[in-house]
Amino acid sequence: MAAKWIETLVGSLEQKKQYKHHMARIEALPEPYRSAAKALQRYFMYHQGGILDGDTLITMFGDFVDLWERAVADGTPVRAIVGDDPVEFAETFLQAYSGKQWIDKERERLRKAIAAASDNGEEKSA
Repeated sequence: MAAKWIETLVGSLEQKKQYKHHMARIEALPEPYRSAAKALQRYFMYHQGGILDGDTLITMFGDFVDLWERAVADGTPVRAIVGDDPVEFAETFLQAYSGKQWIDKERERLRKAIAAASDNGEEKSA
């Protein structure tokens, strides 16, 4: 029962364990893959900060680490993975995992507020 209460406050403990496991896998990568993966992971955290769904984040990080582990196993150079523009790579990667975001709620709230204001204003002026 206490675990449910804690999860209500801080989120899924299982997802936190999975996230830590994925980060440990990144730390285990040899250089230069580790540095590249950590730099991209940092960018992901700043860029995708609006993703609300923890399952989406865990899936994304799991796939991300799988990509780097496969690159190590195949001997694929870092540039062959990220291309000439690492920002473009990162943003394209993130787009594949664009689940529900916090801004979606605000977009809907704005639409409803404008609709209500328009409806009220038109009724009063008519």
